[in-house]
Amino acid sequence: MQREEKQLYQIMAIIIVATALFALVSGGPLAVLKGTLHLQASSARLISDFTLHGPQVALFNATTVAALGLVIVFYASISLSGPTLACILTMMGFSFFGNTLLNCTPIIIGVWIASKVAGKTFGAYSIIALFGTALGPLVTYVMFEIGLALAISIPLGLFCGVLAGFLLPAVASPLLILHQGYNLYNMGFSCGFLGLFWANILRAAGRMENLVIAWNSETSLSMLLFIPLLSLLLLIFARMNGRTRTNINELRAIQLLTGRLPFDFFDTGQFGGTLMNISLLGLAGWAYVLLIGAPLNGPVVGGILTLMAFGGFGKTLRNTFPIALGVLLATLLFGKTLSAPGPILAILFGTTLAPIAGQFGILAGIAAGMVHLIMVEATAAWHGGLDLYNNGFAGGLTATLFVAILQWYKTNRAREDFD
Repeated sequence: MQREEKQLYQIMAIIIVATALFALVSGGPLAVLKGTLHLQASSARLISDFTLHGPQVALFNATTVAALGLVIVFYASISLSGPTLACILTMMGFSFFGNTLLNCTPIIIGVWIASKVAGKTFGAYSIIALFGTALGPLVTYVMFEIGLALAISIPLGLFCGVLAGFLLPAVASPLLILHQGYNLYNMGFSCGFLGLFWANILRAAGRMENLVIAWNSETSLSMLLFIPLLSLLLLIFARMNGRTRTNINELRAIQLLTGRLPFDFFDTGQFGGTLMNISLLGLAGWAYVLLIGAPLNGPVVGGILTLMAFGGFGKTLRNTFPIALGVLLATLLFGKTLSAPGPILAILFGTTLAPIAGQFGILAGIAAGMVHLIMVEATAAWHGGLDLYNNGFAGGLTATLFVAILQWYKTNRAREDFD
């Protein structure tokens, strides 16, 4: 194991252990454990803000899911680097509003079975397994919300989760080809695609309820401080890895990358600069939320964590800004409230389209961000909120459209110049 990978394990271990201990001590061990147990059977469809069960419960739940991801990465014998760090931080982020140990596990088991059927190592499919937990709400919904006796619904929910996980590897690669790596949340695209089928099967059976938004409008002190403390920890590790001037130079070098999948920023050798990039993305998202007066609740903190998660695997300050600006402009253009759930989550999660700005420029990024807001506010209803990475689903559709148009224009313009 290389020195940088060991440091990433140390960082994640510190984050997970410190957050878990804080949650247990501040919330009371028994109360937090009981709340986390109750959370396993609570609604997980978009948008289900787990901080409504108590911020300490949400924090502890997030650490349990992050720990699961870290253990899987370790025992699957794959490197902890840009892609896998993105998996773990994303899972942690969505554990503030959807993922639990219970609803993640069947999905992962399904992908493991698929790896055996395909004659692959689980390590080869591990990223699919971890990101595939976006379909966790399917498990919870079938288990506890379709109105059947628990003796029937719990085994049925487990079966649906395992089957969904089993199908994911077959779906993920073809959908990546559609947007050609310009949508960072490809598994969100894949899970949304499968979610369409699951939702309509449930609708046909008369078991699909309309979406209800559970949104905490209050900000607790622990949720307010979580992101800046996490970002500060990353900056400290970056400083420990090299001189400040060196890290800044590495950070500048990273800003020149397009971010198109698959590109691991840690592979560039810019370890300290990558940690700084992750940290600054988190602080930028946190500052924006404070500026517009939105609550730092479960979904919003999850959005900032996901913004940070891909800071080593596609996102930079430079390529995310045009996307965020596009979402902001569309929000103002269509008379929406900046702090409303749709726009605030779109501006954080919509940075999945960052490679478009990185490759095709600022104007393309702004346009993509504007279209993304329009799409993302419609797509959750399509899959019934069963895909937690709804912005990844909408981003996949948006990226496919933009890449097709931009590459068509670029190809034909080149031919004209040649003629």
